Amino acid sequence: MNKNLLPILTATLLAACAPTANAPVATTPAPTAETVAAPAAPNWSQQADEFLKSYSAEYQRLYTASAEAEWRSNTHIVAGDTANSGATARANERMAAFTGSVQNIQRLRELLEHKAELSDLQVKQLQTALYNAANSPQTIADVVKARIKAETQQTEKLYGFDYKYQGKSVTTNDLDELLRKENNPLKRQQIWEASKAIGPTLKDGLLNLRDLRNQTVQALGYPDYFSYQASDYGMSREEMMTLVRRINEELRPLYRELHTYARYELAKKYKQKQVPDYLPASWLPNRWGQDWSAMVDVKGLNLDPVLAKKGAEWQVQQAERFYQSLGFPALPPVFYEKSSLYPLPKGAAYKKNNHASAWHMDLQNDVRSLMSVEGNTEWYETTHHELGHIYYYLTYTNPDVPVLLRGGANRAYHEAMGSLMGLAATQKPFLAGLGLVDPNAKTDQTQTLLKEALNYAVFIPFASGVMSEWENSFYADKLPADKLNARWWELARQYQGIVPPAGRGEQYLDPATKTHINDDPAQYYDYALSYVILFQLHDHISKNILKQDPHATNYYGSKEVGAFLADIMRPGASKDWRTVLKEKTGEDLSARAMVEYFQPLMAYLKQQNKGRKYTM
Repeated sequence: MNKNLLPILTATLLAACAPTANAPVATTPAPTAETVAAPAAPNWSQQADEFLKSYSAEYQRLYTASAEAEWRSNTHIVAGDTANSGATARANERMAAFTGSVQNIQRLRELLEHKAELSDLQVKQLQTALYNAANSPQTIADVVKARIKAETQQTEKLYGFDYKYQGKSVTTNDLDELLRKENNPLKRQQIWEASKAIGPTLKDGLLNLRDLRNQTVQALGYPDYFSYQASDYGMSREEMMTLVRRINEELRPLYRELHTYARYELAKKYKQKQVPDYLPASWLPNRWGQDWSAMVDVKGLNLDPVLAKKGAEWQVQQAERFYQSLGFPALPPVFYEKSSLYPLPKGAAYKKNNHASAWHMDLQNDVRSLMSVEGNTEWYETTHHELGHIYYYLTYTNPDVPVLLRGGANRAYHEAMGSLMGLAATQKPFLAGLGLVDPNAKTDQTQTLLKEALNYAVFIPFASGVMSEWENSFYADKLPADKLNARWWELARQYQGIVPPAGRGEQYLDPATKTHINDDPAQYYDYALSYVILFQLHDHISKNILKQDPHATNYYGSKEVGAFLADIMRPGASKDWRTVLKEKTGEDLSARAMVEYFQPLMAYLKQQNKGRKYTM
């Protein structure tokens, strides 16, 4: 029942029961204390059920409409065309008006005052709905509307930008490929600078969004937007920052060795006589220095030539076959019918979001992915990652998980599942089983481990350090507009040991070149936590289920592994994330497994770095 109708219905029922002007007046004696029955106590559990049934149906309808509008805005971007952005803004405004309605907020708070009389599942749903309300409270409807409009406009600027290199339009895929392969330091700097050209166009919009996002959640008592996002983990902002700083410190010894190794090896590669104390950002094979794995080419494990021959479609289909081998079902037909999986054809009259993502369109079985898959190792891993999200959606879409709780145990779990499968799909026994590498080919296990460390371990200082610290400063500490870029590079130097190749003043906005800063804000620590979780899960799977070396596993075809993962996926957000982790792995959140996994690499790195100057 729509709660807005309750006052009307109540008044109607009272009028129907009232005596008419001509009706006889009752002559029944006035009741005594003995004859008056005590009023029935409210059944709060029943009231919660009724409210949640009505609320969830409307939430799902509006969520689906919003997702469809967002999908169009991300897959068909035409410069100057406001039709999609207008439709998206209207759909999101309707969603916001419902989830943040004053009546819903009041009713949610009223029901939660009686949570002792409610089931845990009811309480979780009500708390989730109240959390959602804080993102769009209609007590400040004008602010919410302005924020939705601003976010839509920022997305169009972000994904509609025309990148240029050497006078020609290029895609971010093109720039990434150039950064992986170019050996001329001057050209590398030009490529890197081209990848940062979008920043200035996003500055005003991002500053406006900072204010609007903070104001939105402050209406329901959150001090700032970063605190709001951290609360989804049941943690304060301070607790979250303490956690991610601890993870960063636990990985610091390994990162220090990797940083020293990279400085000397890259100086040698680029024929530079002077080894810099800090890594120039343009020397690294990734626009933000978050993944250096392209530095290492492991003989016998170079997948690019064979994947280029197999093509992009094979990669997506093979990722599906992997999940099916674990006991998961085939993807529903809608996935292939409606996903946007491959790069747009050359000369297309429109653009699309260039960041890989997975979508649960209707909180049922309409699942889609937005990618630009090409035949190479990076996209091979990404397809396995994105399908991890898709299968998570499908697994917790079941009768035991209410619509409002169809999410990961926490946001990091979703990323952990995807990244875990990306790791599993790149280990040698797995690749050999698929015929992608020769099982008899000699491969250097140390170099394999080094390549993995340059991916997973290198990511931690960026995610838990630079990104988390910058957004914490931006939202919670009200970082001044004339300090945005300076703070970014201060953090990059502190956590990553990376500096810009040339001066980067406040006319630039390099943090905004990271898409998440704009359209997935104040939660990048999700990815750092997800890596910690993935290594805990992988450690358990390899040692306790497969009985294999964690560095050389083959998940393919193991129904037991599939059942283990499905057990984690199935409850969605209906179980506490700490409980899920402890039950399945026997330990609390810890970087122990990740540190242990890379421990064999430390001796090699220290030997390589003997006599070299450490600067971190």
